[in-house]
Amino acid sequence: MTIGIIPNISKSDILDIVKKIIVQLQQNGFGFILSESLVKYKNEFESKAKFQSPAELSKNSDMVVSIGGDGTMLNTAFEVKNSSTPIIGVNFGKLGFLAEFDLISFTELLHDIKTKNYTIEERMALVGSSNGNNNELYAINDIVIDKGPWPKMIELTIKVDDDYVSTFSADGLIIATPTGSTGYSLSTGGPIVNPKADVITLSPIAPHTLTMRPLVISSGQKITVMINSPSEKIQVSCDGQRVNFFSSPAQLTIEKNKQPVRLIHSNRTNYFEILRNKLYWGLDVRKSNNSK
Repeated sequence: MTIGIIPNISKSDILDIVKKIIVQLQQNGFGFILSESLVKYKNEFESKAKFQSPAELSKNSDMVVSIGGDGTMLNTAFEVKNSSTPIIGVNFGKLGFLAEFDLISFTELLHDIKTKNYTIEERMALVGSSNGNNNELYAINDIVIDKGPWPKMIELTIKVDDDYVSTFSADGLIIATPTGSTGYSLSTGGPIVNPKADVITLSPIAPHTLTMRPLVISSGQKITVMINSPSEKIQVSCDGQRVNFFSSPAQLTIEKNKQPVRLIHSNRTNYFEILRNKLYWGLDVRKSNNSK
């Protein structure tokens, strides 16, 4: 089995982490391919090490290891979006919600992979286009329509499967997958959605009406958003990483991508345990060992 390695090279001590992971892979009898982002450090690795682009690496690997944090995981998923190769997230960042493994649990995972004691989860991705131009937008977490630097609200009109939903003024709109429901969408009052749920959430950002609440629709439905802003440009970001600007007024069409993102998940834990441990969801802060 061959494992591709895509690290966030901006992280401190990342070379040491990559080397430790390579040692673990070799000890378990796995081959490896390194991301071309590490080519400038090739003298740090053995002479027979292979360096490939993320797209090539994913095609030639059985699994891909993303080393960094949740942001690195999202970027890795974008870089290999045309591949069905499953991704393993090794957390070297802050939260580690998507990238659920650390160096210790990664060692355990390698044993689980050898014994086939793991799960491959398929996560939804979103694709969007503007005014008929295809494949402009891609997100695993969310597509966010934002007023950008414009100080005032923008007007948004939403249609679902060509059925009119509403027209309202707000700072923007978050269109999120179940994976992205625990991100920006959650901070605006959106629901936590289990990744097994096949739905999309629409959460307005600071709407100028108390009646405009988050909406949950089927992932099989097409979303059309018409945006009108006094500003010349409308800002649309994907996963908080890739920012696009469209001339106002603009019309976006967003729907579920046919190719899901495949993530390696340990059978040693479950989604609700991660929610409790990472986001402290469902925990009563009044109950603690220090309370009297």
